[in-house]
Amino acid sequence: MLFSSTIFLFAFLPIVLALYFLVRPAFKNVILLSASLFFYAWGEPRYTIVMLLSIVMNYVFALIVDAKREHGTAVKWIMGMMVVANLTLLGVFKYSNFIVDNINSLLGTTIQIPEIPLPIGISFFTFQAMSYVIDVYRRDGRVQKNPLNMALYISLFPQLIAGPIVRYQTVADQITKRKESLSKFAEGARRFIIGLAKKMFLANNCGLIADQIFAQNPGDLSTALSWIGILAYSLQIYFDFSGYSDMAIGLGKMFGFDFLENFNYPYISRSATEFWRRWHISLGSWFRDYVYIPLGGNRKGQFATYRNLFIVWFATGLWHGANWTFIAWGLYYGILIMLEKAFLLKWIGKLPAFIQHAYLLLLAMIGWVFFRSETFTYAFDYIKTMFGLNGQGLWDEQAAYYFSEHGVILLLGMVGSVPLVKMLLAWTASEGSNKAISTVKGLTSTLFYAAVFVLAVVYVVSTTFNPFIYFRF
Repeated sequence: MLFSSTIFLFAFLPIVLALYFLVRPAFKNVILLSASLFFYAWGEPRYTIVMLLSIVMNYVFALIVDAKREHGTAVKWIMGMMVVANLTLLGVFKYSNFIVDNINSLLGTTIQIPEIPLPIGISFFTFQAMSYVIDVYRRDGRVQKNPLNMALYISLFPQLIAGPIVRYQTVADQITKRKESLSKFAEGARRFIIGLAKKMFLANNCGLIADQIFAQNPGDLSTALSWIGILAYSLQIYFDFSGYSDMAIGLGKMFGFDFLENFNYPYISRSATEFWRRWHISLGSWFRDYVYIPLGGNRKGQFATYRNLFIVWFATGLWHGANWTFIAWGLYYGILIMLEKAFLLKWIGKLPAFIQHAYLLLLAMIGWVFFRSETFTYAFDYIKTMFGLNGQGLWDEQAAYYFSEHGVILLLGMVGSVPLVKMLLAWTASEGSNKAISTVKGLTSTLFYAAVFVLAVVYVVSTTFNPFIYFRF
């Protein structure tokens, strides 16, 4: 069930909200847990068992870790078993076919296994469950002895299938002691509307452009058309995922939860290092705190630092999908960040700001080619076209058509990817010393959000193109 679907907007969410605010406080978590399980089961009920297995498994692991924490060697073995069990669960469903295909290709064997469908959101809830047990082990969070509360933490529907990855220590107290308010609900509704608008107006329209261009042979594209295609995809994936994160954060606030931010305008960055502090923040911080730092971080010399960065970025690419192009995309950023740490940042920092921005945008769009492509051949052919090396010329009629027909939406996407709209919305929400001006600001803000919501709903009802990129992760 998509947040941007009619069944969610006009049936599921209103019913859940009504039940949640009508029942006594003691039953609010029961309502949320029931709704979350129903939400996940809507797409494919049988895979709810996989999520429930993850919940039960990690609930038990956390209890054992908490009880045996004084037994140093034993608890480390238990933690090792926890990591292996979770990665095995993830590996069976997400990577089995990939591993077998590569073994067959490498060894010339003909091993066959059934095609294993990917349960939605398995990467997100697996990492979330692992972070819970690790937090208990580190004493960063108290063990949750109520299995229903543990189940709610893992399955909470706003962030269940596409994040942000919510750390247990962030919401541990909120599970039992959160406070709802009208002002918080209104803030959440506004945030949800902005996310819905990002998804429907920008992500979907940019996605149509990207799909049409990437469906063609890159050798037949002009240089300009290839840049239009990768610009459209860069905007699509940003607004698709950040819009979903906005909706998740907004929904959380409606029910009294405060989730951490997941995006902070990554395309205004001046380096790959800064980009990954702003893009998919919850995933980046997860790998930093649970992989990079435990490996030693940058505390054990230059070689160890680069080794740890390699491991983290290999894992980051693999987390995104069972394909070598995803792994290449992860290592691409790993190498860039290594080079920046070694010497590039010193050089880049001396350049004018606009050149630093151009450097990041160029690198990010080249990276997205690997992320979008199914094969290395396609990716390299597309990049060759971007730099005019395929012999098709810089401009053609097709590029002129896409520029004239879709130039406005691409321009709106570029404007929306910087904090300009955020600053304008903050200004309308601020209180001034003049009561009349404050009233006008408030009315303007209310009308704006109402109009955006109505238009977004029109799009939801009328469009049939409504994909979501991160569902497959």
